[in-house]
Amino acid sequence: MQQHFLANIFKEGQFTAQELETIIPRFSEVRFEKNAFLLAEGKTAGNYWFVQQGYIRSFAIDTEGDDISTNFYTTGDIVIDWTSFFLRKPTRENIQALTDCVCWQLDFETFQQLFHSIESFREAGRKRLVESYFELKSHNISMISDQAKDRYKRLVKEKPQIVQNVSLKQIATYLGITDTSLSRIRKEIASE
Repeated sequence: MQQHFLANIFKEGQFTAQELETIIPRFSEVRFEKNAFLLAEGKTAGNYWFVQQGYIRSFAIDTEGDDISTNFYTTGDIVIDWTSFFLRKPTRENIQALTDCVCWQLDFETFQQLFHSIESFREAGRKRLVESYFELKSHNISMISDQAKDRYKRLVKEKPQIVQNVSLKQIATYLGITDTSLSRIRKEIASE
């Protein structure tokens, strides 16, 4: 029998076999077609997802009406609007499939049951939340302190699959630059 995708997320050793038998079946496989919204601005997040296959982007609309990428997700990533999900508040972001995607979904009520009944699930969730916070904080500081070229190099190093599979325009907005500037940076790096 083929190993379940979520066994890569909830690893044996961190969880007992019995815990895994409780946790994994609580997730539902869902498929999103390219351009489908997993979550739209103004809605309250009722689910979160682990990406098995495909690419997803979160973005917000700025004061000029332009969409600005806030994050990218691919295989193994958790796709969640933490604030909306946990505080039960409408989101200010959109989460949209960039390609056809296969994800594993958990709803808020089931999450609460697992969180309060399985200590290792609770600890794994806290760890993911902290890692997500550090990633966000690092990106925010980088937007202030680093040159655009350095931000792009870091993205290439940390998430090469995103750079290869996401449009330059969407990557440029994530880096806080124009797509023209990103093209220039890519040419400079290629000639180094």
